[in-house]
Amino acid sequence: MATLLSVNVGMPKDVPWQGRTVHTGVWKAPVHGPRMVRRLNIDGDGQGDLAGHGGEMRAVLVYQVQSYRYWRDRLGRDDLTFGVFGENFTVDGLPDDDVCIGDRYRIGEAEFEVTQPRVTCYRVGMRLGEPAMASLLVAHHRPGFYLRVVTEGQVQAGDEITLTRRGPEELSVAEIDALLYLPGRDPEKLRRALNIPALSPGWQQSFRELTGDRRPRTEPGRPGFRALRVTRIVPETPEVSSLYLDSTDGTPLPEARPGQYLSLRVAMADGTPAVRSYSLSSAPGAGSYRISVKREPHGRVSGYLHTRLRPGDLVETAGPRGTFVLEDGTRPVVLVSAGIGATPVLAMLHRLAAVRDPRPVWWIHTAHDRAHHPFAEESRALLAQLPHAHTYINYTAADDIALRPGGAPVHRGRLTADSPAVVSVPADADVYLCGPPAFMDDLGRYLRDHGVRPERIRTEAFGALPAITPGVAATAPVRPHQPAGPAGTGPRVTFARSGITTPWAPARASLLELAEACDIPTRWSCRTGVCHTCVTPLVSGDVVYTTEPLEPPEPGTVLVCCSRPTTEVVLDL
Repeated sequence: MATLLSVNVGMPKDVPWQGRTVHTGVWKAPVHGPRMVRRLNIDGDGQGDLAGHGGEMRAVLVYQVQSYRYWRDRLGRDDLTFGVFGENFTVDGLPDDDVCIGDRYRIGEAEFEVTQPRVTCYRVGMRLGEPAMASLLVAHHRPGFYLRVVTEGQVQAGDEITLTRRGPEELSVAEIDALLYLPGRDPEKLRRALNIPALSPGWQQSFRELTGDRRPRTEPGRPGFRALRVTRIVPETPEVSSLYLDSTDGTPLPEARPGQYLSLRVAMADGTPAVRSYSLSSAPGAGSYRISVKREPHGRVSGYLHTRLRPGDLVETAGPRGTFVLEDGTRPVVLVSAGIGATPVLAMLHRLAAVRDPRPVWWIHTAHDRAHHPFAEESRALLAQLPHAHTYINYTAADDIALRPGGAPVHRGRLTADSPAVVSVPADADVYLCGPPAFMDDLGRYLRDHGVRPERIRTEAFGALPAITPGVAATAPVRPHQPAGPAGTGPRVTFARSGITTPWAPARASLLELAEACDIPTRWSCRTGVCHTCVTPLVSGDVVYTTEPLEPPEPGTVLVCCSRPTTEVVLDL
């Protein structure tokens, strides 16, 4: 008979960590006597980061005394007191390889249902002083698990734990954890996991992606840079010019998928290289590449491309790559852009027009005025080839709504939630959205409010992606910069999206730590190579892993949380 040994609670608090402040509830301590367990929490308990912990499906975290004994021996620790793993219930019994998702248990007056394994989170390592703990929990098949509260009631140490119902499919916590985080997945088990109603929605979504419902079907870009020749330069607007690129020896270029981008590396006046990425605006399979570059007022690379590059020049190029790509399907397609954000969706429009795709297609674009409206005639000609095309153009300049003969109606001002373009979008559409961050945030919100499912709204950002730093207290944004202190002596590391190139310092623990030292927006959760939140396209170069990932990332990508460069590297970060 399994037994509840300890009830542990703790309210969130601010904890200093690596020069930052983490708001966390991982510090739990035993309490005596009965405690009321409610739908979202135990009385006196709380979670600091509700995006990753807590809520109805993760109300109570369970860990076993048998795992405590295991880690005491494995880590050589005699200070592991109940609650130190962040759990609410310390139990005798209920091993992870026996408890199944969907099992129900009676403890005291309350009844619970098993919903998912523990989330791989850096904070358990922070609490234990063992940075690799998130990885060890998965690798040793001892994650622990979360419970949903089916019936509220009081519990206390000493209560017996009684199984009241076995979960469907009988997949254990350890099996489910391995399906998400470890290689060699059994496709049949993945399908069975999706048949468990009790499995939390986040894990269900992850398993749907792993079964292929939403995985990016994109081949990794060819590693490294190669020289391509500029064959033409064509002005599109006063600020935008298109560069046509081809191979130097007549060999075919790798075909790009519609929506992908190229990375260009150019030498600046001081001799340092600078890398920027530009979406391909050409028709896939055109035989050559076309990128369309807007000259930014203080853009070093865009200024170089506009003023110094000439037909016949060579440009170091890597790519094509990227997962913002047009997918096959039968649902309506909505292509939304602002300004130079038209480039990737224009490539998608080329593909749709080339096959005269029967799907309904919405082309929604916002420009300042007619003079600054890139690809206006080109897009109009492509849309004319589609049997079910809808066009909405907005000019933000209030005094310029004049049209050329035969053009689509132009609407005055910016898009709003009530704009005809937004209201007309079908709720079952696949949306591809590219433009400035504020534009994408607003349009994404309008479309979600209009009924479009969030997972069907795909976006492409020009610069760094939004940071994911769970639990870290927000600070005022800082422009990316060179790291403080003496310059490193190792190979150069380029963060292409952020425009930073800096030498590697061997004292750094990982590429992630170097990025953080440069105040580059980063994305991570476990920091030990398990969750793959930090996966980043590797444009060029080689790395070595300081902590071997439990599952290697896809070719052409790297986990920056646990890797160091062995050569000069360029990261799409």
